[in-house]
Amino acid sequence: MRAIMASRIGAPDVLEPVELPVPQPKPDELRVDVHVIGVTWMDTQIRMGKGPAVYAAEPPFIPGGAVAGSVGAIGTRVDRGWLGTRVVARANGGGYVQNAICSPENTFRVPDGLDLQDAMALMDDGSTALALLEKTPVGAGDRVLVAPGVGGLGHVLVQLALAAGATVVAAVRGAEKLAAARSLGAEAVDYSVPNWPDQVRQIADGGVEAAYDGVGGAIGAASVDLLVDGGRFSGYGMTSGAQTTIGAADRQRLTVCDMSQLPEFWSDNPRRVQQILREAAAGRVRPLIGQTYPLAEAVRAHEDIEARRFIGKSLLLP
Repeated sequence: MRAIMASRIGAPDVLEPVELPVPQPKPDELRVDVHVIGVTWMDTQIRMGKGPAVYAAEPPFIPGGAVAGSVGAIGTRVDRGWLGTRVVARANGGGYVQNAICSPENTFRVPDGLDLQDAMALMDDGSTALALLEKTPVGAGDRVLVAPGVGGLGHVLVQLALAAGATVVAAVRGAEKLAAARSLGAEAVDYSVPNWPDQVRQIADGGVEAAYDGVGGAIGAASVDLLVDGGRFSGYGMTSGAQTTIGAADRQRLTVCDMSQLPEFWSDNPRRVQQILREAAAGRVRPLIGQTYPLAEAVRAHEDIEARRFIGKSLLLP
């Protein structure tokens, strides 16, 4: 089978195509014949040796983890009902592969009528978006800021907050992403423009009740400043390279949820994965798949993520 291996820690060009034997499942495992592979910003951080310690990998290693496809083989202790089913799953030992070994508890059936690419686009980011909204809820009439607003996770947060009845401002960069955010039903501002916080205040009549920050740094700090007293801040990423610093005064006036305090929310919680797949199958969430790449072009996928040349979700196709 074809796979992508990180030969060492470093730049995108450490990702190399390799040929490996097709793996066979152990008694309690199944094999997914992969049609779609998820690519995340965290994949790029792990490749560079900058990810959280819990995700650190020793080279050589196969990056990634989220895959979608059909179950092609099962172990002797696995229910035969899995055979031939369309699934999304967490691969054991890396997901940039044509054939992935998975555990049944980390494998989820894709509802009829839902495209595998759409299911893959939502497995990780969609379940995490639900987790964020459980911990930092929004409701009808709330004014909400999401930054970035059309990333793999951000565009799901936007849709779920809108469905809850909130007014949502998506902070993005560039005209193409502004248009994408508005197509989802959000108000949109360009955070590369110096006065973008003033634009948010104008849209939100002074400030917001909730802010979801996946950027960190100066953008995250501005998001904190935009919160009204009693507001809720949820920090879930730092694509700028720096965490959002929240001072003591802001911590007294706000409710702060830092996802680093909640590592269990990064895992594939079965209830949330199944819920987001149902939402998508019913048409209540629309995945935004901005770009797909052949598996052999994983280097380009990582380069585009690091350069922020992407909208929504990025996928690899074996």
